[in-house]
Amino acid sequence: MKRTLVIALALVAGSAMADSPQTSLFPQARPTDSVAAPAAAAEPAVTASPSGEAEAEASSDWYDVDVSSLAPARSLRPPERTDRVRIAAARLTEERRRGAVCGDVAIQGEAIGAVAGPGACGVEGAVRVTSVAGVALSTPATIDCRTATALKTWVERGVKPAIGGEGGGVQGLRVAGHYVCRGRNNVAGARLSEHSFGRAIDISGIRLQSGEVISVLNGWNSSGDGAQLRQMHQSACGIFGTILGPDANAAHRDHFHFDTARYRSGSYCR
Repeated sequence: MKRTLVIALALVAGSAMADSPQTSLFPQARPTDSVAAPAAAAEPAVTASPSGEAEAEASSDWYDVDVSSLAPARSLRPPERTDRVRIAAARLTEERRRGAVCGDVAIQGEAIGAVAGPGACGVEGAVRVTSVAGVALSTPATIDCRTATALKTWVERGVKPAIGGEGGGVQGLRVAGHYVCRGRNNVAGARLSEHSFGRAIDISGIRLQSGEVISVLNGWNSSGDGAQLRQMHQSACGIFGTILGPDANAAHRDHFHFDTARYRSGSYCR
C-alpha cells in the first residue's frame, strides 16, 4: 500500500510540471507617450566673463541646483524709499548724532563738563541727559557718563521687558532726583550721598505711551503693578552698585535709588 501511495504522488507531480508555463509573465511596459514628463526648469544662460572659462564654469556650478518649475523667474523687491522718507531719516539720524553724549547715540542730552559744588561736591565730565534708549526723562538729569550708561542698560534690560506692550510700551521715566550736594537720606551732617558726585539718580515712576504712570509709591505692594516694579528693581542689581527701594527704608518708599558706587562684595540691593 505504501508503494501504491508513492506511485500516485509521483503521477500528480508530473502532471503539475507538465501544466506549468515555461516562462514567467511580466506586465507590459507603458507606452512612452502615455504620460507626459514634467517640464524641467530652464537653466539660466551663463555669460562668459573676461576672466575666462573657469569663472563661467564656477558660475554655472553655483546655480547647479534643482529648481521647481513653479518657482518665479525672479523675486520681487520692495519699492525703494521715496526721497522724502530718505531725507527725513537722514535728518533724524543727524539730530540724534548731534544730541548724543557719552559716545552713545542711545543717550541723548548735552555735555556740560565739570560741575563745581560746595566743599567736596561736584561732577567730573557731567552730562545733562534727556533720554536713554528712546525713553524720555521727565526732567533732564545731571549725572556722569557711567551713571548715564547704567541707566540706559537698565531701561533696555529691565524696564522695557517688564512693561512689554502694556499701555503701548514705555514712554518715559519720572526722575525724582539727580545731582545735588547733600548727605545720605537728606540727613544734615551725614556722609555725602552719591548724588553729590553725579553718580546717582532716583526714579519714582514709569510713564506709558497711553499716559498711565506706574508709581513706585502706589504700585509696589499692589496686585496690578507690584510684580513689574519688583522685576525692574531686581534687574538693576549688577547694573548699578547700589539699588534701594521701598523695602530698604522709609526714605525710599516712593522711589528707586540707583548709583554707580562700587563695592568689593558686588552690588548692594535692598
